Amino acid sequence: MSTMLETPELPAVFDGVKLAAVAAVLYVIVRCLNLKSPTAPPELIYQDSALARFLLKSCPLLTKEYIPPLIWGKSGHIQTALYGKMGRVRSPHPYGLRKYLTMPDGATATFDLFEPRSELLLREDVTMVICPGIANHSEKQYIRTFVDYAQKNGYRCAVLNHLGALPNIELTSPRMFTYGCTWEFGAMVNYIKKTYPQTQLVVVGFSLGGNIVCKYLGENQANQERVLCCVSVCQGYSALRAQETFMQWDQCRRFYNFLMADNMKKIILSHR
Repeated sequence: MSTMLETPELPAVFDGVKLAAVAAVLYVIVRCLNLKSPTAPPELIYQDSALARFLLKSCPLLTKEYIPPLIWGKSGHIQTALYGKMGRVRSPHPYGLRKYLTMPDGATATFDLFEPRSELLLREDVTMVICPGIANHSEKQYIRTFVDYAQKNGYRCAVLNHLGALPNIELTSPRMFTYGCTWEFGAMVNYIKKTYPQTQLVVVGFSLGGNIVCKYLGENQANQERVLCCVSVCQGYSALRAQETFMQWDQCRRFYNFLMADNMKKIILSHR
């Protein structure tokens, strides 16, 4: 009696439910990685002036199309996670001197001063006065990378450490940094002006630091003396409107709200 050959069943991967699950996962990956997002040159909004034309001529990268790394380069989430937690494979460690300034209310402001590389001095003495992002300081990897690059191109750098952000510096008054206080940044700038009377200033602010430096320059016209230019990177313009965005679940925005709030809690509790 001949045996009947049974038709083998399809592999489990072709099961309808599992196939739908795989398709859903692929959709989430494509959505999270932003793979369908087209690349394009940056949109530039500026007033036609000699300075704007000079910048465009000196920085051709501003008009070129951004070509991100394959697979993960279009995802802001992955870029933030990788660089925020891991940094570069070999993050630079520029050497600087920490300065301490006593504020009128007894607070102790600190900033780190990095001299330019002697072999790459500019023809003019130029100092970058840098204000980091929220709860950040000179030891953050993105600040170290920026300072190292600036030093190699002949700039002196002064980096503010937000009041209360450094874990090894105790508060000497009952306050820490806020979103609008320019006192510590102003004290650092005044120190640089007095110590280096011939230096010109390039003011740089990242995120929250962008708010602080722009507010500082607008508070008093005297604050603009010897300032060549101001660069605000990724500045938020309205905390109230930004908070509405952070409360949304789309693109995991609420998760970022949780992370930032948790970081602020840790800083506050470390000084209780």
